[in-house]
Amino acid sequence: MTYNKETLRIVFFGTPDFAVESLRRLVEGGYNIVGVVTMPDKEAGRGHKLLQSPVKQYALQHGLRLLQPERLKNPQFVEELRSLQADLQIVIAFRMLPEVVWNMPPLGTFNLHASLLPKYRGAAPINWAVINGETETGVTTFFLKHEIDTGDIIQQRKIAIADDDNVGDVHDRLMMIGADMVIETVDAIIAGNVKPIAQEELCNAGTEATPAPKIFKETCKIDWNRPMRQVRNLVRGLSPYPAAWTEIADTADTIHTAKIFAAAITDLPLQDHKPGEMWAENGHLYAACTDGIIEITQLQLAGKKRMPAADFLRGFHLK
Repeated sequence: MTYNKETLRIVFFGTPDFAVESLRRLVEGGYNIVGVVTMPDKEAGRGHKLLQSPVKQYALQHGLRLLQPERLKNPQFVEELRSLQADLQIVIAFRMLPEVVWNMPPLGTFNLHASLLPKYRGAAPINWAVINGETETGVTTFFLKHEIDTGDIIQQRKIAIADDDNVGDVHDRLMMIGADMVIETVDAIIAGNVKPIAQEELCNAGTEATPAPKIFKETCKIDWNRPMRQVRNLVRGLSPYPAAWTEIADTADTIHTAKIFAAAITDLPLQDHKPGEMWAENGHLYAACTDGIIEITQLQLAGKKRMPAADFLRGFHLK
């Protein structure tokens, strides 16, 4: 059977802003989106207000058929999905799909993943690439199969990670080039000229498969008993969200939790400073690591606004 973008029936799975850009390109490009699947609304705040995912908001604004299953194996959802008669499914920043879902359309289901697979398989590929000090990353489209993020690669594209990039900067660039590649991948599938590459081939050629597990609160806690570049990379890799954090004591011996959004390597001598020791000097906030000193340049106390260190020091007295 031959297809074009008007006749190819596509179901799109996604939740956050990262997925919205690709959905927008598909809709504005005239592709035939017959359904959108996103997470159920979540309660938030004391008023238990229901939060809608960015993908849901976009789908509603553009009159797209919307599905929000609690369980992806629910027979009612599976039948509703089947009734859409999708030829192709696209997954971006969504839950792991059961085989009954990803194996449904005749042309398969492909995923856009924010790394150069097989590197950084898992829930937080952009964060871990920056945390680990990588100088490049990219996006990959690949066909789904049983094991998460292991399917055959369709296309890849690289970008550089600059030394002053944080995860937000990298996220935004990958979101844009990822949307480009989603369109290119769909067009290649329509044209019938996709030649997938098994990830095992890349592993056998020397590309290491690395994990990118979910980020938890303890992942974000700064361990000052590490080299200063590793500490700064952790800050970059978690900024602006969820943000690295540490504890800071004031002159009354009260311990405060502070999120650290930006930090810089200095060439100041370590001298007798111990890892984790903090001090202020001429409106600058410094912290000692194992091999040197970093300057904390942006931070936020719990319950307060994010601010430059100089403003923070005007109202906070370090122990």
